[in-house]
Amino acid sequence: MQAVGLITEYNPLHNGHLYHLRQAKKLTQADCSVVVMSGNWLQRGEPALLDKWTRTQLALEAGVDLVVELPVFYATQPAHLFARGGVEILTALGCESLVFGTEHPELNFERLLTALPKTQAAFKHYNATYASQFNSALQQTTGVSLTHANDMLSFCYYLANQQFGEQLRLVPIKRQVAVHSDDEIQPASAFASGTAIRTAAMLKKWDQVQAVVPAQTLKQLQTQRLQTWDDFWPYLQYQLLTASVTQTHQIDQMAEGLEYRMKETVQAATSFEDLMTRAKSKRYTYTRLQRVATAALLQLTAAEVQTAQTHNYVRVLGFSPAGQAYLHQVKKHLSLPLYTKINKDLRLHGLALDYRAGRVYELVTGQSQDLYRHPLRVLE
Repeated sequence: MQAVGLITEYNPLHNGHLYHLRQAKKLTQADCSVVVMSGNWLQRGEPALLDKWTRTQLALEAGVDLVVELPVFYATQPAHLFARGGVEILTALGCESLVFGTEHPELNFERLLTALPKTQAAFKHYNATYASQFNSALQQTTGVSLTHANDMLSFCYYLANQQFGEQLRLVPIKRQVAVHSDDEIQPASAFASGTAIRTAAMLKKWDQVQAVVPAQTLKQLQTQRLQTWDDFWPYLQYQLLTASVTQTHQIDQMAEGLEYRMKETVQAATSFEDLMTRAKSKRYTYTRLQRVATAALLQLTAAEVQTAQTHNYVRVLGFSPAGQAYLHQVKKHLSLPLYTKINKDLRLHGLALDYRAGRVYELVTGQSQDLYRHPLRVLE
């Protein structure tokens, strides 16, 4: 069996994702589709609107064959690390290709790789993000700047694929209509950004949402509890108020000096949005601050995240008969550990960070996320 891979968040699964999945199958003629999906905490530093099991069910109902979780120590990272975690898992699973959406698929991403400085020390400037530092180098070398989020992520897929021996055939496709950051659903359009859909769902504008998501997604949005940062604000506020500056400094992605800014701004902040507004500056972008906030909430230290990133794994969330057959085909040759559930030992060791992230998410949802949960199965 040949498998095509996709790296996703499905927050929530919408018509653009369906197009992506169908194009991936059409372009590659693969026997099986494998999705690496973020769990309950996402790349932009925010909680998933729907929990990972609901999103897995929606993915399987949409035609995905195998869903595996992108561990939290990669899922909540900047683009180059997010991409590295997903590509490593797809490579380990023996996928033949990776299909991804981008604003400009005509870009020669392989040529752009030559603009990357040979040493990662070039990206250690404390006062700028990885993306801005890379774009500066790229502009100087090629005259090209990757200003769109999915163009940068696409480049990072090429970089990660190079790091893991270029075993995946990379297939970029054009994103449909909606810009990633659009915050409104456009009339008479079948496509909308995840941002716009989440905004409309929280406002219960179901007539707008219905036009841009599958029926199963609409049903889940209307019936399930929807999580936002507002739900977790009291817990984050407590963490930042009670931790010492020394403790806060150890948090993952906490840049030099940011711990003082976070400690100061939380004193007067009245909500998560207020905290972000007070802390935001040219030096600290909103997304970067959200990732730091996520790490602080989950108490993810830089040391343990970096250690975990050297011990990636395959955590199965769900499969179809085809996905189960493919997993059976490749599992004896996996280069990464394979897990289908978290027991009491794994929650303290191999899967400790994902278990912690799930338990924090449970504080709001009340629904068990990990311990003894088995992969979901669907029948064709």
